[in-house]
Amino acid sequence: MVVGTTSHAGKSLITTAICRILSRRGWRVTPFKGQNMALNAYVTATGGEIGYAQAVQAWSAGVAPLVEMNPILLKPQGDMTSQVILKGKPVGKVSATDYYAQYFDIGWHAIQESLRFLENEFDLVVCEGAGSPAEINLKHRDLTNMRVAKYLNAPTLLVVDIDRGGAFAHVVGTLELLEPDERALIKGVVINKFRGQISILEPGIKWLEEKTGIPVVGVIPYLQEVFPAEDSLDLLERKPHKEQSELNIAIIRLPRISNFTDFDPLESEASVSVRYLSPKQDLGHPDAVIIPGTKTTIPDLTLLQKTGMAEAIKNYAASGGTVLGICGGFQMLGEMVADPEGAEGQAGRYEGLNLFPMKTVITGQKIARQRQVTSNYPQMGLPVNGFEIHQGRSRVEQPADKTLCQPLFDDVNLGLVDNCQSVWGTYLHGIFDNGPWRRAWLNRLRQQRGLTSLPTGVANYRDQREQILDSLATEIETHLDLTPFL
Repeated sequence: MVVGTTSHAGKSLITTAICRILSRRGWRVTPFKGQNMALNAYVTATGGEIGYAQAVQAWSAGVAPLVEMNPILLKPQGDMTSQVILKGKPVGKVSATDYYAQYFDIGWHAIQESLRFLENEFDLVVCEGAGSPAEINLKHRDLTNMRVAKYLNAPTLLVVDIDRGGAFAHVVGTLELLEPDERALIKGVVINKFRGQISILEPGIKWLEEKTGIPVVGVIPYLQEVFPAEDSLDLLERKPHKEQSELNIAIIRLPRISNFTDFDPLESEASVSVRYLSPKQDLGHPDAVIIPGTKTTIPDLTLLQKTGMAEAIKNYAASGGTVLGICGGFQMLGEMVADPEGAEGQAGRYEGLNLFPMKTVITGQKIARQRQVTSNYPQMGLPVNGFEIHQGRSRVEQPADKTLCQPLFDDVNLGLVDNCQSVWGTYLHGIFDNGPWRRAWLNRLRQQRGLTSLPTGVANYRDQREQILDSLATEIETHLDLTPFL
């Protein structure tokens, strides 16, 4: 079990690395997170939703993602409610105050059921906690941390982020707030994100070990790898600019932004600088603007209109700028988004950006599935893989005497591009993971700037992700002693 003194301590990163380390040692390993609250999701081969971080951990372990690896996924909607995904399927929307009464027992049953399944299929289960295990006002309803560790009698690793400051107080305070049987499971402490000379830290480590009786089993340096983020807090830490970048891409940081892991492959391109913009900021003159996915299309669309960002994007497109919408961002590009059942809050019809002759109706039924299609643009015949997660059906309504846009793929329902190849939209998450398609799309931007084209015969991002995971595991393994846990 891996728990942290705080949110953002590095639990997901350490868990991911441990999965690869143990897999390389010959174990059949699976990750597990009982309950996750995140808007970055992945769709498994069976069409179930799990947290994207657990999918990455599965890939790190060398196995396919399964819904049992994350039996409860909570997707915040921004109105003090969350959609509840149970064993991969949406089962309802609930407020924070009602969640405990309605889903605690159901959720704990799903967690136990999932763990029994995983224990039968794998040699080792590497569990990840959430937030802090010592939130005393929440412990009675905590499904993710020490309840799981106690159920499994799992040796537990406590991770602390020293870059925040106060690391020793975080560790001691966390241990003091645990019950004796919980504290007994803590077999080691990892100091994460260390940026200094280890000799200066050593007196503190010695004091901590004497004070707590628990060994410090690792001091992990601050790592600069581009790594899939779990929540939007990670966006605030990303570097806004690359020294050698030739293309600048602006991504609108919607309040309910989801699946911004779609853009990790863009950030991996040495010639591309990715910048996240608040809807209140000036759009400027980037080479492309991307409207990403969102958990709730209509509230975020309304905000773009209120802040003036919607008008700025329309003016940018009218001047020949390139705009790409993904999932909810794609829905915004149409003429209208209707929500007759009030699935996203207030029922009604809402004007879109009018960049596509398309109308979207939000429905209660969610589409979640993996897809394999073939591209029509920007290059004919490229294989493209990805996945859909959306609650809405979009219909193109072009004038009979005028064709304004074309299907982006051989599935006409999955995306559009206008006749100038300036406005793009797709329901496909993971579009940029496809290396040849990504490069072909970037080359259109480069041509507009008079830049030479990049080679398109490149591997998909999954190959680069494998290298990142290998390098991450190798680096962390040199600083981490797993002996107390095996």
